[in-house]
Amino acid sequence: MYKINEIFHSLQGEGFHTGTPAVFVRFSGCNLHCAFCDTQHQSGKMMTTQAIIDEVNNYPNAPLIVLTGGEPSLFIDESFVAELKQKTGKRIAIETNGTRALPNNLDWVTFSPKTGFDGGDAAPCVLKQCDELKVVYLGQDLKQYDGITATYRFLQPCFSENEMQRQANMKACVDAVLNNPGWRLSLQTHRILNIR
Repeated sequence: MYKINEIFHSLQGEGFHTGTPAVFVRFSGCNLHCAFCDTQHQSGKMMTTQAIIDEVNNYPNAPLIVLTGGEPSLFIDESFVAELKQKTGKRIAIETNGTRALPNNLDWVTFSPKTGFDGGDAAPCVLKQCDELKVVYLGQDLKQYDGITATYRFLQPCFSENEMQRQANMKACVDAVLNNPGWRLSLQTHRILNIR
């Protein structure tokens, strides 16, 4: 049984797969307590693997499943991923804070380290390799990520409800990408489009 916050069909809003139709499986629960987290960890319902698969299969046209949270690595293993792949025919991606080892049979790993953020240092990062490194940028030194092997590196401005702060975060992020060409800009396009 897994505590699932929500399962929904939308477009991936950020990072490498921006604009790709996906089914998001959002787990409840995390080993970090980041101040900017948008997941309501107290809510959710207990679901079996088969119930998750049945819900995902309601969206046959989406080629991708995104395991997100919370922190999905707290709950999943290779057998869960294998069954999900076999019974849905979809590729499996994960969005992780990198504090736990991952199953080897995932198709795509997005590593979003939270070290240096208020509430994000509760557990050390152990992940050293990923498909996509996606960093929420608040002015931190990017050299701290040099030891991570990633095919793609994205900086994403931290969202703020305060318009002035949001604009300041955006400008700082754009400037950081301009000055660090090994990184690309990621925007939360789902917020711009007002979709989930």
